[in-house]
Amino acid sequence: MRWWDIDPVLALEKALFPDDAWSRGMFWSELAHARGVGSTRRYVVAYDGDRLLGYGGLAASGDLADVQTIAVARDQWGSGLGARLLTELLRHATAFEVAEVMLEVRVDNTRAQKLYERFGFEPIGFRRGYYQPGNVDALVMRLTTDTVTDTTVTEEKNHG
Repeated sequence: MRWWDIDPVLALEKALFPDDAWSRGMFWSELAHARGVGSTRRYVVAYDGDRLLGYGGLAASGDLADVQTIAVARDQWGSGLGARLLTELLRHATAFEVAEVMLEVRVDNTRAQKLYERFGFEPIGFRRGYYQPGNVDALVMRLTTDTVTDTTVTEEKNHG
């Protein structure tokens, strides 16, 4: 993701997450940490021509990475785009040489939970009222580095 992607990303963000969409400033802050030596973020985008279809982001710190966000346009749900974005984020996690990858997912988002489970993420807890203002709980999931490498190879073969 680059600065010129922020406007289309914001439009998709607001369409998918109207109550808790990230702000322009949040995306600018993330991108500030995504370039140069010592960068700790990776953000990816998927386009069809000029139309943004999805995006995802990963933050790394020490031995831990966190999937910050993954979003796919509604008309692309079920197309495999979410899996391709996650595969790319996990490649970056491997490059960061982290021991595990964490994420939070809304407890009512079973579609995303199933995707993460396919990649080997396991539920490890909850964050009560994590998503505001709706006060929706988050399921916390974890993937270890060994699983990251194995899953990335498997998904690449499946979507090759």
